[in-house]
Amino acid sequence: MLRVCFTAEDLLQVTFADEPAPMVELTLAIAALQRPDPLFTLWQRRTLHALPRSAGPLLELVPATAKGPLFLDPLSLGFDDGLDQILSAPTPFVRTELRRVHAVGRRPIPWTRLLADRDRESWQTLEHAVRAAHVCLLAGSWDRIRAGFDAERAWRVQFLASQGIRATLAGLAPGARWHGTILEFDSTDDVEVTLNGHGITLLPSVFWTGRPLVGRYAQGMFLVYPAITPLPLLDDPTANALATLLGRTRATILERLTRPRTTTDLARKLGLAKSSVSEHTKALRAAHLTTAHRDGKAVWHTCTPLGLGLLTGSPGTTER
Repeated sequence: MLRVCFTAEDLLQVTFADEPAPMVELTLAIAALQRPDPLFTLWQRRTLHALPRSAGPLLELVPATAKGPLFLDPLSLGFDDGLDQILSAPTPFVRTELRRVHAVGRRPIPWTRLLADRDRESWQTLEHAVRAAHVCLLAGSWDRIRAGFDAERAWRVQFLASQGIRATLAGLAPGARWHGTILEFDSTDDVEVTLNGHGITLLPSVFWTGRPLVGRYAQGMFLVYPAITPLPLLDDPTANALATLLGRTRATILERLTRPRTTTDLARKLGLAKSSVSEHTKALRAAHLTTAHRDGKAVWHTCTPLGLGLLTGSPGTTER
């Protein structure tokens, strides 16, 4: 059982992460390659076939449970920053995490002893493994990962507004329930986490389909939970039905608008003229899929509940 102990102050400080964490997603992707899950079967076959041999050491380090070693998944501003944090992780932290992972029923891996001793060649092997895995698992799919994250975050924010924080937190996993101010999740481990008034940040993952995980980082406590739509469904050819319905450009714009963006921002990110973006957003507004408001010279666009429902597959409403 995972128990997260809240105070009233903690509930006021529940926030959503602004963006996916590259190194966390990379670790969860490595775990997903090893975890039996019907949703990921085809993705596993395809990805394991494409995974370069140089990425193999990560399969030895990261278990299917995704529980460590924690020095591999720091919260970072991007991949390069995350890799720098891995390579500069304090030696006592590295040793403690390697011992912890090996203690949970895993056979010790000889080369990890060299990691613990800061052997230069072993750390170069680890760096090459992380770089290779990033290219294979994340780089080519990052736009879809980000779109899935944005849609998930927007849906949860909408749910929070209508149902409140307790229902939102209890809805992060099947069977989650409140006992007073303690939120319980079914888990094979018996863990209790006390927030002590510091709150917690919610971090959805398109690779993780297990029970929520709690991580303590320098930035605070984070609760990693499975996004409603996992990556294989985002990558499924049927996901292009939205592009068939709206047209590829308008579907892409709608995906971007799970968070407010200006016309200029959309034009820059999509490589389109502002006039072209304006025509597409006008059509989306006419279909009640987005709204717009002016702030000085900038026009801000965002999804309506109907547009968000179209992206996530959940029902939406609109005023007429």
